[in-house]
Amino acid sequence: MELLQLQYFRKVAQLNHLSQAARELRISQPALSQTIAKLEKDLGVPLFHREGRQIRLNAYGEAFLEEVEKALHALEEGRRKIADMAGLEKGIISLDTTFIPHFPDLLNAFLKDHPEVQFRISQASSQKIKEELLRGGRIDFCLSCHPVQHKGMCNVPIKAENIVLAVPATHWLAGRQQVNLNEAAKEPFVGFKKESPFRETTDELCRRAGFEPNWICETDEAKVVVDLVRSGLGIALLPESLVDPDETLHRAQIRKPAARRTYYLTWKQDRYLSKAAAAFRDFVLKHFSDFS
Repeated sequence: MELLQLQYFRKVAQLNHLSQAARELRISQPALSQTIAKLEKDLGVPLFHREGRQIRLNAYGEAFLEEVEKALHALEEGRRKIADMAGLEKGIISLDTTFIPHFPDLLNAFLKDHPEVQFRISQASSQKIKEELLRGGRIDFCLSCHPVQHKGMCNVPIKAENIVLAVPATHWLAGRQQVNLNEAAKEPFVGFKKESPFRETTDELCRRAGFEPNWICETDEAKVVVDLVRSGLGIALLPESLVDPDETLHRAQIRKPAARRTYYLTWKQDRYLSKAAAAFRDFVLKHFSDFS
């Protein structure tokens, strides 16, 4: 059994598609098929159900994938430790982040003192995917508005901000500094797509206010949401730092229910952190040390 076989097996298991896996691995599909077939022969059992061009893990494959993930993760941890000890890389920090106010400023401040460090930043489309990346050891940190409720995770709250109701300047609520959210129950809403972590927050906020919002437009981009509100298409729930009120846009604080968003820095306690990653963690915690 070879390391390359395990890496190829994991990729096919992740994608459930041989030709797509072959493209991502940059090998031919016949070569990939032969590698998987040899692995199955070595193990003495098939790992996939095959139905025409469709391929998916069977019970043997699911059990084997779990152990392969552990093995590849352990090897990657070892590689990172040795590289760190030998000074073979300047430092790469991988993290997944939701929107957080002034996050680019935070990165710039860190890079000013550590100019050779590189960041690999992703923005997963859901909290579930963020957690899978963290638990699978594919990222060092997760910055999100939800703590990761799994054993072995360290969640540190670092910042909080209000969620506000953004309305066009001509809206009947535009003269109000504070509102009860249920006052907007019959209004058209614009906002983020359903799988977005922030959408999960706003949906729960509306449920606590006693209504299901009438979503008339959903998008991936915060700027698009703000522009749609400015145009008069609808109203929106947004983090306060995203809403700059002017002659076309008004923001109102939400009195009931409590509408506040807390951001967490999360990491896996048993994951080896490179010197660069450990320095970034300490920098972030010091930067937000006055959070209360």
